[in-house]
Amino acid sequence: MEKKRFGVLMCAEDSEYVKKVYGGYSGVFVRMLAEEGETWDVYKVACGDFPDEDDLGLYDGFVITGSCSDAHGNDTWVNDLLNLLRKLDSMNKKILGICFGHQILGRALGGKVTRSPTGWDLGVRTITLSPSLPFALISLDLPSRLSIIECHRDEIRELPAKAEVIAWSDKTGIEMFRYGDHIMGIQGHPEYSKDILFHLIDRLIQRNYIIDAFGKQARDRAALWEPDREAWKKLCVTFLKGRL
Repeated sequence: MEKKRFGVLMCAEDSEYVKKVYGGYSGVFVRMLAEEGETWDVYKVACGDFPDEDDLGLYDGFVITGSCSDAHGNDTWVNDLLNLLRKLDSMNKKILGICFGHQILGRALGGKVTRSPTGWDLGVRTITLSPSLPFALISLDLPSRLSIIECHRDEIRELPAKAEVIAWSDKTGIEMFRYGDHIMGIQGHPEYSKDILFHLIDRLIQRNYIIDAFGKQARDRAALWEPDREAWKKLCVTFLKGRL
């Protein structure tokens, strides 16, 4: 039996803290998703490092990470990523998009991504799962509401044709979507711990993306809630690896 092979499309730069504590953001994803006997390759697409087109057929699936860049932007690497995702869709490859990854998938497939009209979502939020989840995910017998860490100011405003909303929250209408049986986007961060969230809040303050008071308020609120990390892990692994 051939070993499964997956690719992580890294869209963010690692901070020194995340590199030291978690082995980088790619390490966070691999720790959540990888199982014994699998091969996981990391491509730093934000730095122009993309998989060779001739090698795409070797992969069982891809994961697209979050990013500080805009999914509605036109950086060269963003446009190259859009082209790659359209190619992977045409090959019917499994693709899981997280945060920026969720948004860039929506754009690649024909949807519209913009700044959120309600501003930043930063903290732990409860989202509602649709009863029309794919059977493989319904069979996990998950609760209808799950908490997840959020860290974004953009969102998908219009879904691609043929895509379906499969989760929403009181702040964001498209928290998750599916496209066929091979593509799924999650606006939140199933891979994040609260330690990573608090680190990111500090970085956002340092880089003047948010003001101190907003960051402190987000940190204080998030301290009161725990994300359902095990449930999210089960959901992501089941989708990516096609388990029934």
